[in-house]
Amino acid sequence: MPRHGILIIDMLNDFAHPDGVLYCPNNRKIIPTLQKLINWVRKRNAEGRDDIQLIFIQEAHRENDADFRVRPVHAVKGTWGSDFIEELRPEKGEYIVQKRRHSAFAHTDLDLYLREENIDTVVVTGTWTNVCVRSSASDALYYAYKVITLADACASKTDELHENGLKDLSIFTKVMTVDEYIDAWEKGIDPWMGAGDPENKVE
Repeated sequence: MPRHGILIIDMLNDFAHPDGVLYCPNNRKIIPTLQKLINWVRKRNAEGRDDIQLIFIQEAHRENDADFRVRPVHAVKGTWGSDFIEELRPEKGEYIVQKRRHSAFAHTDLDLYLREENIDTVVVTGTWTNVCVRSSASDALYYAYKVITLADACASKTDELHENGLKDLSIFTKVMTVDEYIDAWEKGIDPWMGAGDPENKVE
């Protein structure tokens, strides 16, 4: 069976708390789904099965980051806005990757960590589907990882942006639900099978 790294992308106060600078109400809707997924992985890990790793991605900008030329100031390193929401905090031993750009791979050690752990499949979740999630998935493919998108564990500012993001992601990832993902693992099936759009059907 493959080894998976599940990215929990930017479920931080500035994005998923009502007082956040870039609060996205749809992020609140995916919290229970992410909790289900995270608890399932933690249970597996507690039983000695380490073939799935949780990786928490944390946007952590410098105060005068170039990103703020085009977006409001948000998720500055060391501030409340850059911290994880209470419902989805990492536990001891779960890896945290801090980033300053949309992609979790951009100028970070994520690729190094994945290779050290012999992980061959990247699973993307979190916010925003059409921005940070998509950018991270695209870079994962660039680094030759297999990529899965858990559609009901991602969210964007609007349903339309979310759906458009999923359409793009369906071209080069396996788009599935959390329940479908868990069910495949429980049945000993590689969840990534059937990924992408090899027949060029996406319109």
